[in-house]
Amino acid sequence: MKTVGHWIGGKYVDGESGRTGPVTNPATGERTAEVALASAADVDLAVAAAAEAARVWGRSSLSARTRVLFAYRELLDRRRDEIARLITAEHGKVHADALGEVARGIEVVEFACGIPQLLKSAGSYEVSTGVDVRELRQPLGVVAGITPFNFPAMVPLWMFPMAIACGNAFILKPSEKDPSAALRVAELMAEAGLPPGVLNVLNGDRVAVQRLLQHPDVDAISFVGSTPVAQAIYQAGTTPGKRVQALGGAKNHMLVLPDADLDLAADSAVSAAYGSAGERCMAVSVLVAVGGIGDELVDKIAERARGLRIGPGDQDTSEMGPLITAAHRDKVAAYTPSAREQGAEVVLDGTAEPVGPDAAHFLGVSLLDEVTPEMDAYRDEIFGPVLSVVRTDTYADAMTLINSSPWGNGAAIFTADGAAARRFEREVEAGMVGINVPIPVPVAYHSFGGWKGSLFGDHHIYGSDSVHFYTRGKVVTSRWTAPRGSGLDLAFPSGSTS
Repeated sequence: MKTVGHWIGGKYVDGESGRTGPVTNPATGERTAEVALASAADVDLAVAAAAEAARVWGRSSLSARTRVLFAYRELLDRRRDEIARLITAEHGKVHADALGEVARGIEVVEFACGIPQLLKSAGSYEVSTGVDVRELRQPLGVVAGITPFNFPAMVPLWMFPMAIACGNAFILKPSEKDPSAALRVAELMAEAGLPPGVLNVLNGDRVAVQRLLQHPDVDAISFVGSTPVAQAIYQAGTTPGKRVQALGGAKNHMLVLPDADLDLAADSAVSAAYGSAGERCMAVSVLVAVGGIGDELVDKIAERARGLRIGPGDQDTSEMGPLITAAHRDKVAAYTPSAREQGAEVVLDGTAEPVGPDAAHFLGVSLLDEVTPEMDAYRDEIFGPVLSVVRTDTYADAMTLINSSPWGNGAAIFTADGAAARRFEREVEAGMVGINVPIPVPVAYHSFGGWKGSLFGDHHIYGSDSVHFYTRGKVVTSRWTAPRGSGLDLAFPSGSTS
């Protein structure tokens, strides 16, 4: 069985820990590879390679960086199907969804290609007689990214292209559950002409994470994952003075008003709740039905959800694939009987019948109605194909419910009333807002990030925020005076001698 190693200094490295973890095909449950789990010494080797590379890369010209990024964009575009198949094989999402993931990653690379404009400094001329002021942004040095299993290519592409464009060297610690896509996109970066050591990939678990957080030569950490881990990463990284952005979990609400197009709302709810088997931080996990539309809306959602085709991600007929591991499948499955016991109506029970081979990680879709905020299905971030429906009498009640959530990643409203939509976008306590759009993930030239327990740190990910996160600002005040020695001076005489 093959072992997936690390990418350090522009080449594959086995590592010296001797520890490995399993990589499985979620559609079959078959173990397809072992992944090397980095030791602290492996981390030190990667940091040393990155630090050496950063000293040269950080002084490279903007034109040299953009040449690499443009070449990289073309390689990703040509290899997008190959990368998508790696994602499907190890994560399980259907091929079309994996292709969409790669496309959204490429968008950030395209944004990074504009780094000369993004780093262009501002200045003021003659702030005082003979004195000019200008602003510079300079790279931090060595930065690291810790990324989750649910987007094994896209989230790394949200981080390292911008970090590298800004002149840093980058160490990526992808999820050990599905590591191959991250290694492949790193390999393509080398093919595009990136010097060795500027991008490194360390596979590993908490041993690698803890060493990255402690290492004195790592200047910044970017993290995407669950809220408890995000908070711990933020505290552990900022205590020794590192710059940290840590994106946490979510409980995204979709508010549906009585005047909404209910067919559009039902289509959107099914797509946003069950796409990628619900393993998205922007998935809609709670639908809030306002007024008397609950029965009709639930019926429409159930009708659509019953027809979903669940199967292996590499089959063209599949619309939803398996979950990442058997343990995660079982954890998600437990919420449906728990909701029934706590008083919810189980409209669709995804646990009622087995799906796929016995060893596979498939789970059917669940639709829970009459859910209340006290139930586990509402309080927890489930991260699976479970949609909870909460009913409220008024818009005000719905907003109280949504804004009481400890998370504030994303929220959406479905309505035909422009005034109501405008009020919602002002009042909702979430970082990303959709209006008749169920998954409001910003395009690459805006930034992604939530509020409250969904984000720890001051910067959102990608977009203009990433330029500020991956650089330090410097303000230069300068004055140049003419030599005062004897000699010719043909300047036009003036009354000022300062």
